[in-house]
Amino acid sequence: MIELDKNNIPEHVAIIMDGNGRWAKQQNKLRIFGHTNGVGAVRRAVSYARQIGVKVLTLYAFSSENWNRPEQEVSALMTLFMQALDREVKKLHKNNIRLKIIGDTSRFSAKLQEKIAKAEMLTENSTALTLNIAANYGGRWDIVQAAQQLAEKVKNHEMAPEEITEQTFQQHLVTQHQPLVDLLIRTSGEQRISNFLLWQIAYAELCFLDVLWPDFGEKDFNRAVASYQQRHRRFGGTE
Repeated sequence: MIELDKNNIPEHVAIIMDGNGRWAKQQNKLRIFGHTNGVGAVRRAVSYARQIGVKVLTLYAFSSENWNRPEQEVSALMTLFMQALDREVKKLHKNNIRLKIIGDTSRFSAKLQEKIAKAEMLTENSTALTLNIAANYGGRWDIVQAAQQLAEKVKNHEMAPEEITEQTFQQHLVTQHQPLVDLLIRTSGEQRISNFLLWQIAYAELCFLDVLWPDFGEKDFNRAVASYQQRHRRFGGTE
């Protein structure tokens, strides 16, 4: 493990958890086998983020485009999501971790929506780490829904068009008052953003790892943060 500078830990880390299907294929198993084993990598990522002092960890679990996958896989993913909520929420609460599901949850079953609401309520006062699970989430959707909220406020004379700034817009995204993303990690070797947190990653450092998500562990997370700490963030300026 690389020794990290404790004074330069990214506040907000986002991860595109990619490679479950390929991992399962290597084992000659169905894709859902990879998703199931990916839950262990989620636990390791959450534990390590809390350990090193990350304030917000956002995991891309299910994109708004994932509904286009085979019905059997989507159904299995929904079942896995509910099982994970049942098993993990009490552990999150015990470890002072706040859970937020970010995305358009209206498309989920009433039972799953109820589980999400209860999980968020149980952990709402936790302060050590905020864990965002992006489910039925898309970056374009996020921007559009923020624009719709602001348009409604202008229509109702609650604010003037000139009062719409980057700051007020950001407050209407699903991440609301959370810090913008400092470090974006994608596993599996693919080098795409895939419609994830488009506004929030405007100046994020990007790290693409060859490891498939079920194999992702503390050493991989450590390597990504160490890479982040070697970079000079200029935010469009100069040194």
